[in-house]
Amino acid sequence: MNQTCKKRLSRLKTIVSLHEEKKELLAQIASMRTWVGEVEHIFDGSWATQAEEISNAEVGRRFDAYLQRLSRFVDAPERTEDEQSRLGHLLKVLTHLRPGLVHCYDVKGFPRTNNEMERTIRAIKMPYRRISGRKNWNNYLLRYGRCVAYQEWWLHQPDGEAQLQARLHQVPSASWRHPLTRDSSLPSGAAQPLSFSSSTTGLSCFLRETVGANHQYGRIAPIV
Repeated sequence: MNQTCKKRLSRLKTIVSLHEEKKELLAQIASMRTWVGEVEHIFDGSWATQAEEISNAEVGRRFDAYLQRLSRFVDAPERTEDEQSRLGHLLKVLTHLRPGLVHCYDVKGFPRTNNEMERTIRAIKMPYRRISGRKNWNNYLLRYGRCVAYQEWWLHQPDGEAQLQARLHQVPSASWRHPLTRDSSLPSGAAQPLSFSSSTTGLSCFLRETVGANHQYGRIAPIV
């Protein structure tokens, strides 16, 4: 056996010995992970054989039963300190959030999580960070986020760009000037105008007047 093989064998033995030393701890981690997976299984509705079985009442009933079993498990005298700490935290958080976790199942089209919304925000945010030339998106989002999302929504509709342009042409060219007088009310750091090309003038006018007029953060920057 050459020197390289000896080193690899030694390393493998070390890994195996460490696994044996932590075997009990790894089993506890696997057991705790099972509790997390079970509550996700309750919420995702994969237990149902028909869509009609999934309702606020049924999910709530299963979730409450789960919380009771988890509470008894955590309080059992044979639980380790690590199990009591980690699963106890899980129990505390889920119990605290319980009132708002099971209201989406009886409303058609109501999402169970906000994952899709987060992906949509990210998809909108990245190109507009490049447009604004800023690494920090927060001030831009506070001031123009609603307008940006409005434009993006139109552009994803059938013939949306043409419909948006048609609406823009209906806005008088002077109608966007009035909101400029209210820029001083913006929070510090959000009142700096951003530069856009002259081709966005119509969009700025329309969004200032129709989207942002009733919200102090919902305005497109002046064209400079």
